[in-house]
Amino acid sequence: MGLTQNYDNLPMNWVGDWAGRRAVLTPRRTALYDSFTKENYTFQEMNDRACRVGTYLTDVLGLRKGDVITLICRNRIESIDLYLACGKLGIILAPLSQRLKKPELDDLMARLQPGILFHENQFAELVSTLSVPPSVQSVINIDDDQSIFENVILKTDPREVNIPLAMNDRCLYVHTGGTTATPKICIVPYRQMVWNSFDILATGLVGLYKKVLITFPFFHIGGWNTFTPLFHAGVTSVLMREFNAGLVLELIHEGHIENFGAVEAMLQFLIAHPKFGETDFSQLKTITTAAAPCSKAVMQTFLDKGVPISQTYGMTEAGPSNCAYIARSDSFEELLANSASIGASMFHCDAKIIDQESGNEVKPGEVGVLCLRSPHNFDGYLHDSERTRKIINQDSWVYTGDLAMQDQNGLMFIKGRADNMFISGGENISPEEIEHALMKHPAVAGAICAGAPDPKWGQAPVALVMFHAGQNITEDELKVFCRDLLAGYKIPKHIRPVTELPLTGAGKLNRQAVVTMFS
Repeated sequence: MGLTQNYDNLPMNWVGDWAGRRAVLTPRRTALYDSFTKENYTFQEMNDRACRVGTYLTDVLGLRKGDVITLICRNRIESIDLYLACGKLGIILAPLSQRLKKPELDDLMARLQPGILFHENQFAELVSTLSVPPSVQSVINIDDDQSIFENVILKTDPREVNIPLAMNDRCLYVHTGGTTATPKICIVPYRQMVWNSFDILATGLVGLYKKVLITFPFFHIGGWNTFTPLFHAGVTSVLMREFNAGLVLELIHEGHIENFGAVEAMLQFLIAHPKFGETDFSQLKTITTAAAPCSKAVMQTFLDKGVPISQTYGMTEAGPSNCAYIARSDSFEELLANSASIGASMFHCDAKIIDQESGNEVKPGEVGVLCLRSPHNFDGYLHDSERTRKIINQDSWVYTGDLAMQDQNGLMFIKGRADNMFISGGENISPEEIEHALMKHPAVAGAICAGAPDPKWGQAPVALVMFHAGQNITEDELKVFCRDLLAGYKIPKHIRPVTELPLTGAGKLNRQAVVTMFS
């Protein structure tokens, strides 16, 4: 036999078995601090829980490699239990956002065809309304009065369930917004999670810390993109069920965390909280921002507390971490001077900025579309080869859709979008999805939506609507109508009636005109 041609296709015992490997290497080191229960868990204890959950998944529920389970849950330890157990068995975890509404969740469930639906008791009412596909053999409430997870699943006699997996085997299905009304489901292989960890560690964003708070939700890749490198590095993850500014400040004050990731809106919530002024920041070493560069005003507030801020950038399809601004000196003035920059591409990531028409690279100082390539590219969109071909080419370059410019020093700056999507508080939002929802109201003849500048969220959805002749409806009534169709963050902040929708010279909807009207 010759040498293996492609190690990414070679099943190996360690792939996915994060819990088992850490339990062997550092069994008594603290893996997790749960800020809700105030309990600590060692890596050995996390592996024991993963083995018990894995045994239940395979021996009781009959799940096998390649099967899918969905999860509607906040950031609880049970989410991590399932993630680590699925990694041992090659079961694909598909976390779903509890912020979505029934039509959005029904669409995702129909495409995912999961075998099991796990959910938190807090979302039992939402789950009861869903059109669960026939593929679902069990719906399991993880924390109701019967407490099946605690009293049954975690009481299962554990055995070593780990099977060899290849780096190209599927780890997660992660839904993400985009430029159409239908959410995309990203295929995330183990290769992507492993190489993304390598990049975060090699770039120096994690390894210097002992305790890191996970702020991003597990229904986003950002949550797992934080947890996995921490687990790989043997760093303690600090868990909070959902973002709570008062709790974050309490954890900082008590010295429980040395670093955390955030979008700027989270930092604004911290600054506005009554506890901010009295919080002791001496144990907090850095903050890492994502989704969009942090404004100078917010950055200055934390610099005044002695806390530097590192900027990062990425997208689920290409990373999810691809670029970072690493301070080139100890000067806070340097950070402020480059506050608008996403820095340079990470250690194992290529980046180029191309002309949208020709596809050729642009010169420094010129604006083009940012493209990324790395071993942590995703494996395409589930059951959607056409959309996959539009975002990744034959040379594995991922087309981000973000307009960018690189200066003479190699620093990159995001200048906007080449398509219609916008980002609000770290969430990708498709204006078409909002327009489709508005036009489901019988009084609405036409609608146009865009992301307008917003001091808290960066951008917020706003809309213009055109009514059918003789019909009218108030802004508040339209917002109430949208609540049954859209997640809360997608509901337009402002809706104005117009007699005609703004169009470009080519007759297309002019979303920039909408932005101008609301700016």
